[in-house]
Amino acid sequence: MTKPDFDEIIDRIGTHCSKWDDMDSAYGISPQDGIAMWVADMDFRPPASVQRAVEAMAAHGVYGYPGANRPYLDAICWWMENRHGWQIEPEWILTAHGLVNATAICVDALTEPGDAVVLMTPVYHGFARVIRAAGRSITEFPLTLRDGLYSMDWDDWATRLTGREKVMVLCSPHNPGGRVWTRAELAEVAAFCEKHDLVLISDEVHHDLVMPGAAAHVQTALATPELASRLITLTAATKTFNIAGAHIGNIIISDEALRDRIKQRMMALGISPGLFGLGMVAAAYSPEGAEWVDQLVPYLAGNRQIFDEGVNAIPGLRSMPLQATYLAWVDFSGTGMTADEFTARVKQSARIAANEGATFGTGGESFLRFNLATPRARVIEAVDRLQRAFGDLQ
Repeated sequence: MTKPDFDEIIDRIGTHCSKWDDMDSAYGISPQDGIAMWVADMDFRPPASVQRAVEAMAAHGVYGYPGANRPYLDAICWWMENRHGWQIEPEWILTAHGLVNATAICVDALTEPGDAVVLMTPVYHGFARVIRAAGRSITEFPLTLRDGLYSMDWDDWATRLTGREKVMVLCSPHNPGGRVWTRAELAEVAAFCEKHDLVLISDEVHHDLVMPGAAAHVQTALATPELASRLITLTAATKTFNIAGAHIGNIIISDEALRDRIKQRMMALGISPGLFGLGMVAAAYSPEGAEWVDQLVPYLAGNRQIFDEGVNAIPGLRSMPLQATYLAWVDFSGTGMTADEFTARVKQSARIAANEGATFGTGGESFLRFNLATPRARVIEAVDRLQRAFGDLQ
């Protein structure tokens, strides 16, 4: 395999790219002089195996209805067993149009309007968006900061239940905090769901992107086998291999009765995978794809180190130690500024588009999220801009 060049600057402007082409309308920052660090995709090409698969499909030139998807299912099973020690069966896998869509399907199938869904906040904002759009409410379980990392507070959380909760969504590894939950923490989640009759949706889309030196990610299904009848695991190749445009993700359910509930709802909505996504995932979940990931993660770790050292040198700023994902979660509370004030400096002075913390729910108000999955030169430039934007604090 040819060594990937993650340092290559690839111009994505004008390619129907949300991250770069929508930056001006969303943030008032031109992509010509700004740095896009908001949308969670990478500015890297995927493994050559994926590119070859796309080129082969394009060369064939007929793009009819897809079928014969066993190679795709077998690739998912191979990846889960070889990369995560999790043996799954092809029939456990349902295919959605990405994991936001998968979350929406599960909420739709398992709850009714007026029911509530539990989120541990701050957490990925896509969850709240689809839950509220479906006419369900959100019961927030605010995460607690201990030694600079997020932790769970079950004593407090139990008092927040209203009796309307039917589902809990777990983000594992956590986005935006980058926590890798321990086996013991996952067991606590399982016990809580059993006690309060909740179905658990475990979104594990970042499970391949664990930083060197961090504890290994544990699949919720492996940590909590007793929860099988109420556990749905969401995974995808899209985040790992930067193929989010394929809009394809896995809903993995070992329990037949629970799986049938989701499958019936998907049939009612007419949901089926696209041709290109099936081929791209099968090509990504391969030995060549695995080698590519093994080179990607150290590169992301290097970006994290440069970013954290530079940001943490600014008085009042603190980047949360990142155990997984490529998303830095920076706390600006030490500056004494309001969210509007520090956000304005990042947007207007540094010309960086970063996600505003309040959109992630309770606990995110003093934070911004920065995407580090970009060539290192951009990370270095972003650090320099932030240091200059907050230069009066030095």
